[in-house]
Amino acid sequence: MTGTLFLCATPIGNLGDMTKRVIATLAEVDLIAAEDTRNSIKLLNHFGIRTPMTSYHEYNKVEKADQLVGLLLEGKNIALITDAGTPAISDPGEVLVAKCQEAAVPVTSLPGCCACITALTLSGLSTRRFCFEGFLPSDKKEKRFILDELKEETRTIILYEAPHHLKRTLQELTETLGQRRITLCRELTKKFETVTATTLEEAASYYEENEPRGEYVLVLEGKSRKELCEDARAKWTNMSVEEHMRYYEDQGIERKAAMKLVAADRGVSRREVYQALL
Repeated sequence: MTGTLFLCATPIGNLGDMTKRVIATLAEVDLIAAEDTRNSIKLLNHFGIRTPMTSYHEYNKVEKADQLVGLLLEGKNIALITDAGTPAISDPGEVLVAKCQEAAVPVTSLPGCCACITALTLSGLSTRRFCFEGFLPSDKKEKRFILDELKEETRTIILYEAPHHLKRTLQELTETLGQRRITLCRELTKKFETVTATTLEEAASYYEENEPRGEYVLVLEGKSRKELCEDARAKWTNMSVEEHMRYYEDQGIERKAAMKLVAADRGVSRREVYQALL
């Protein structure tokens, strides 16, 4: 029979967050695929787990995934763990999961710690709608594209950042997004956990004078609907009423309906639009 891939969430700091189910599973599977075996051996030793390990990381994720799928098809049960948190979240585990699905290998997830969700719940910002971006790309053009997208994002935004990149990231976010609320979560679940609710400008200014330490999760408020409306209105008011009408009529919209749309866009009455067109 085909084996099963178990996605096992591990603590992001506090070892007390390891679940009994994950401990039992790691002890029972045939093999553990770990992002960094040097880090993971400390975790396994702490819980007395003696299961063999193999490395599975960003630089071998494709060829090693094929090997692991081969073992799973032979009937081996494999657990996947990352350095901290839930596998496949901003992690090469997503490649292995995709290949398992292609090969009809069963995959199950054992829930537990996830830094982005932990930070979101601590942020004080809206949790109803959010988007997760992980680490911003290192490629400048790709990063610029992502930042420009985030500028118009209305959902709460979650980012990961390493301490040596934090200053630059805060500067780029401030330049692109402007004055937004942000919560910086550092060293989550660890002894020196800090959660700082501030603004982008204040955070950028603070870290110009203070050296960042530890891993960060940045939680940013999205663009407000009021800002979106103001931006849209500014776009239309830069057009003449005639150009605005032409914009809709060129799409095949009947003149009366176009006038109604123009009035709504500009925040005026249809009568005012009519008078401007005379």
